[in-house]
Amino acid sequence: MKNSPPAIDEAADAGTPPAAAGHYQTAPEDRVSLPHKIIYGLGAFVNNLLAAAIGGMVVVLNLGLSMNPALVGLLGAIPRLTDAITDPLMGYISDKTHSKWGRRRPFIFVGAIIAGVTFALLWQLPLGKSDIFYFWYFLIGSLVFYLGYTIFATPWVALGYELTPDYHERTRVMGVQNFMGQFAYIISPWFLAIMQAAIFTDMIEGAAYLAIGVGGLAIALGVLPAIFLRERFSHAAIPEALKVTGERPSTWEAVGKNMLQFFRGFLITIRIVPFQKLCLATFLVFNGFMLISSFQFYVIIYYVFGGNTELGAEYAGWSGSVGAVSTFIVIGIVTWMSTRFGKRRAFFYAMAVSIIGYALKWVCYNPQYPWLLLLPAPLMAFGLGGLFTLMGSMIADVCDLDELNTNERREGMFGSIFWWVVKLGMALALAGGGFLLNATGFDVDLKGDQTEQAIFLMRVFDVMVPIASTALAMWAVAAYPITEEKAHEVRRQLEARRGVIPAE
Repeated sequence: MKNSPPAIDEAADAGTPPAAAGHYQTAPEDRVSLPHKIIYGLGAFVNNLLAAAIGGMVVVLNLGLSMNPALVGLLGAIPRLTDAITDPLMGYISDKTHSKWGRRRPFIFVGAIIAGVTFALLWQLPLGKSDIFYFWYFLIGSLVFYLGYTIFATPWVALGYELTPDYHERTRVMGVQNFMGQFAYIISPWFLAIMQAAIFTDMIEGAAYLAIGVGGLAIALGVLPAIFLRERFSHAAIPEALKVTGERPSTWEAVGKNMLQFFRGFLITIRIVPFQKLCLATFLVFNGFMLISSFQFYVIIYYVFGGNTELGAEYAGWSGSVGAVSTFIVIGIVTWMSTRFGKRRAFFYAMAVSIIGYALKWVCYNPQYPWLLLLPAPLMAFGLGGLFTLMGSMIADVCDLDELNTNERREGMFGSIFWWVVKLGMALALAGGGFLLNATGFDVDLKGDQTEQAIFLMRVFDVMVPIASTALAMWAVAAYPITEEKAHEVRRQLEARRGVIPAE
């Protein structure tokens, strides 16, 4: 179906800019049906479920097999380092694929199966082996799993950028997928309890059965986007010279040419200023949140509850649950704000609310009234809830701008680099959090008798780090140039170039 020019409000037709008179309305042919949005969102559930599962279940190696914690830490870090290569490479391959099934869908289908099967096999751990055996068994298995995970996730992310050409519908698509993905974080906190359930002889057996369930669910749901969704750009452009001559380069010539094109595409992508702003903002918001994620537990346990680990863990759990449930509501609010005020302003509003939430921790984390610590959680949820609802939609707009400038579609490359930045931020934050905690003077041997300075510094870092990083993210997006009207103008020019609508 051909796309028609976007319908706009009557005042805009009369010459008033849409930003002042109203908004461009989403044409019926640009809408993605709710079932299709949910199906795409199931990919987010699978993506988050696999990430949360392998991160949450790795404790079995230490608690169940008594493996050296240093080796366990290496097993968490080494496979993720390979993402710096495999993610952009998979994005490039997906962008350049010629297939009657499309550029994305074959990889989504195969990747979901590989990731699900290897995840299930990864946790069928033999007993009575050495630490070195378990290290190499899990490292090799993890590398295969993460490769399958990349084959699934990178094209799935790229597919979302191209489901609709409409400025507002993109935000709705991303809102639904973010909503669906949050269910994984409702389930995953219970994995440790499941693995220790009385029906299993030990934690290792529990992990083996849980992994089969997670892997099977990943396959069953992960293939659905490949089966039911359709791509707007189902084939990468075939070079005209090849169409005319039919000549095929030699294998080495093809490899060399593709490598040059890969690096060229990578460099072009990372040089696009609007994309740089989105990546920087994401790194700051996400990294700021993750950097102090462990601090919250220490402040709750050692400041609010004076070292009472059980009571502190209970309240921290309730705070996390309130935040998770609140995120569902936040996604709807941010999606509405984006449609009403535009994506950049919606980002500002969401981040401002999250800053208020972080600031309230200084008051609400109170030993006299411990229940107050639940109050900041709904406001802080605007941080990540707003971030991952808006960023995907904004990157889709950048993909259009890139096509206008280069005449190429690079959703896979954009998505892979963006999510690698997220992974990099997580890795740096998890590593930096420990150093930051040491800087406060915290001493685990003191238990509930921490020094006043240590408690004070923990509270300061807990509040100020995410406030500062979020404020810097707002500064980074302040000059983001793709407004609603700009996005529609880019779309008009692209469709005129493609012959979908006549040039004005």
